[in-house]
Amino acid sequence: MRRYETITILKPSLGEDEIKKVIDRATGIIEGFKGSIIKLDRWGLKKLAYSIEKEQQGFYLYIQYAGVPEVVSELERICRIDDRVMKYLTVKLQDVYSALPEDTASPDEQATPETAEVIEEAEV
Repeated sequence: MRRYETITILKPSLGEDEIKKVIDRATGIIEGFKGSIIKLDRWGLKKLAYSIEKEQQGFYLYIQYAGVPEVVSELERICRIDDRVMKYLTVKLQDVYSALPEDTASPDEQATPETAEVIEEAEV
């Protein structure tokens, strides 16, 4: 499995139900290909740097997931034909991804010099 992130910009006129349908469809595609959702974050309504489809704002949705390359192809195909999606971008984060046990820290959460000093002070 590989690790990916997809950022999607949805039309700002969508209601909560429509946004939920887009999220459910995306997660359904990922899980249908035996993938797993790592992080799903709603960034909310943001002002766009330039207008897209004559819209000045867009609803941002961030999904980080693990899956096979076919999942990306299917997810992007659905985004292309869905009228609710204005733009999307998928980036591969890792070639080989395996879920870490919850008791071990991910590479992003490993101790840095700043956190090491705080830990040492707490132990004294």
